[in-house]
Amino acid sequence: MSGTFMAAEIASQPECWRDAANLAAANARLLPAPGARVAVVGCGTSWFIAQAYAVLRETAGLGETDAFAASEFPVGRAYDQVVALTRSGTTTEVHTLLARLRETAPTLPTTAITGVPAEIAGAAGTVVDLSSVDERSVVQTRFATSALAMLRAHLGEDLAPVIAQAERVLAEPLPAELVEAGQFSFLGTGWSVGLANEAALKFREACLLWTESYPAWDYRHGPISISEPGRVTWMFGASPDGLAEDVRRAGGVFVETGLDPMADLVRAQRVAGAIAERKGLDPDNPRSLTRSVVLS
Repeated sequence: MSGTFMAAEIASQPECWRDAANLAAANARLLPAPGARVAVVGCGTSWFIAQAYAVLRETAGLGETDAFAASEFPVGRAYDQVVALTRSGTTTEVHTLLARLRETAPTLPTTAITGVPAEIAGAAGTVVDLSSVDERSVVQTRFATSALAMLRAHLGEDLAPVIAQAERVLAEPLPAELVEAGQFSFLGTGWSVGLANEAALKFREACLLWTESYPAWDYRHGPISISEPGRVTWMFGASPDGLAEDVRRAGGVFVETGLDPMADLVRAQRVAGAIAERKGLDPDNPRSLTRSVVLS
């Protein structure tokens, strides 16, 4: 993966996250206020980041927060604000939803968080400009995590510990048992379920690997049956009691780093890139994918 845009963008994340606190402060009036009932929408990676943020915000007691794929938003449900995450600003489903909201709920505040403000400025009521962390690789890494870092900072979180962890992750060698594995299942609980979903997507996109994701407590309700030697079960956050032993008993590799899940996601991104390199793939131009899905 060395020399790819994806590799450079993964490595830039700690510095991007440092900037996130400033972005949070600069955009504070545009981001959800305490107590507001909020829906966050996106597609693919953006939807998974929305899932993580929704749990974090609601758990912090700052208001009911729901996350939806943009195509599945329940138009007619009452919200105080709708936030759309879109790296490119061109995603068809996001534009379609914002247009429908302008018709059905013209007074509902809408905010787009994007890397290309010009593409969505006329569609959303307000725009949070994250063009400083936009990317050249088709496979999305730093834009998504920087958006989440900004949102976490806006919730009042101190990003310094997770930044330090990410820097360590970037400096450490990757274990051969991960780079050589043939299948991954990513697990999470609470807000890290969204990051487990995102990690699985990165592997499907970057290295065309069979990858799944589940809430950790649900993994033993069937999916654990695929665990065997050469396959990895990777836990974001703390695992339920006994799960690691169950996976190892089945012969699988169980990964639980103890890192903040966002720093652990950086490690997963690196593994996906390393597997792509092992397989001779170009993660900057993955098969059947483009930077943005624009439908006719």
